[in-house]
This record gives sequence, structure tokens and C-alpha cells, in this order.
Amino acid sequence: MDDITATDPALRQAYARCRRLQRRHDPTFYVATSCLPRRTRPAVHALYGFVRGADELVDGPGAPQDPEERRRALDRWEQTLREGVVAGRSEHPVIAALVDAAQRVELPLEQLGPYMDSMRVDCGPVRIPDGAALDRYMDGSAAAVGRLMTPLLEAPAELREEIAALGIAFQLTNFVRDVAEDWTLDRVYLPGLPEEDLARGLVTDRVRETVARDVSRARALFARTAAVADELRPSMRPGVRVARAVYLRVLDRIEARNFDVLRPGAGSLWPTLPSPRGAT
Repeated sequence: MDDITATDPALRQAYARCRRLQRRHDPTFYVATSCLPRRTRPAVHALYGFVRGADELVDGPGAPQDPEERRRALDRWEQTLREGVVAGRSEHPVIAALVDAAQRVELPLEQLGPYMDSMRVDCGPVRIPDGAALDRYMDGSAAAVGRLMTPLLEAPAELREEIAALGIAFQLTNFVRDVAEDWTLDRVYLPGLPEEDLARGLVTDRVRETVARDVSRARALFARTAAVADELRPSMRPGVRVARAVYLRVLDRIEARNFDVLRPGAGSLWPTLPSPRGAT
């Protein structure tokens, strides 16, 4: 993909913008992306650029205060993508990069519909009532992204749902890590977390048990998908293995803290990341 975009300065700049967004806002997956073949990285950056754009409309400093306004902003973002797909181009650099990537790799962009539905949930207070509701949310927020990543990883179609499950493992790890931060945003993703304990910052037995339950579930998903990297082309394996190792280390650290995810300094749950390989 690098050679193709080099012939179009506008596209080259569009992909570079997406790369900078990923590097700035998600260093873990930027490092993992840097372990993928150079031909693959621009499309991954473009996909990240789109989902980051949605996140900014919900949680960014310029996001509307009113939940319905946020949802309308997400509607417009999704419509901009639809128009770009129909036209085969877009004036918005992030959309332009993603449309170009989808044309080259045949990305299943319809998976972004469920993703955007989950983002609309985040526009207001979030209370996930039970496991079934959490599964629905994560099918959009994580599994859908895994399905989009399947062709980017040049994986066979039969691996699609395993890669989707790996995405859910990443998402669930984020949820247990970010319990305290999400509470400040009026969001409780893990069913059964007692709000009165979160409000008081108390790590009670109920908090520990709930976090432990979902740490165990995340570990089970990582175990189930352990062979995914081995089924990929050798050049694709390092990126998947790096991301998996980082997230498993987060779970290790949560367990080492006896499931105390309310303690100040939760950012220390992230391990030190390796330096990324050469930029795209």
C-alpha cells in the first residue's frame, strides 16, 4: 500500500494523519501495528482514524454536552463515510484514507454500523444491566473491529470470529482496568458493580468479585484465541502477539493488586511498551 499512496500526495497525507492519531491516542495498538508488514499498516491506521473520530465526538474536548447532539454528530460522521464509499473519495482526510483502504483490501465496512451503535450508547449515562447487554455492546465496540481486522491481517474467513473474540478480550480488559475512570464519566460497563461502592471509592468484596469475574472471562477469551497468531501468515504474527502480551500483562497487574481497580494511579497498570518499529 505504501507504493500506491506515494503516487497521490493527498492520500499520503490522509494516511499520515491517521497514523499520527493512532500514535498519539493509542500507543499500545500503535506499537502492535508497527509490528505488522509495512503494506498493512496504512489501512490499520485508517480504520483507527475513523473509530477515533467517533470517540472524539463522544468524549473529546469539543464534544457536544447534550447526549442527543452527540448522537446526531455520530450520525453525521457515519453519513460522511457512506457518502465517501458511494463517491469513492472524500474531502475529509480520515474518510478518504478509509475509503481508499476499503477499496484496496475489501474491508467489510458494514461492521462499522454495529460499532457506531455502541458509540451511541456512550453518549449518555451507561449502565449495562446484565451479561447479555454487555455482549451486545461488545459485539459492536470490539468484535466488529475484529471482523474488520480479519482481511487486514490476511486471515482466512474461518478465523473471523476468533479474531472478533480476541477483540472482545481486549475490550473486556479495558473495562476492568478503567472502572474508576469510567465512573467519572457516568459509565458502569461491568454488570453487578455496586454503584454505592464506586461513589465512595471503596474496594469491597462485591467490587473485587465482579472485577475478578470479568478478569477470568477475559483470560478465558485470551486462552480460546491463543492459536490465532499461529494461524496467520508469519509476517502478521508479531503484531497480534505484542497486543495480546500487553493486555495479558494488564490482567496480571490487576490480579497482583487483588482486583483493586479504584486505587489512584490506575495508569500504572499499563506495562512499559517497546519502541515502535519504523513509521509508515
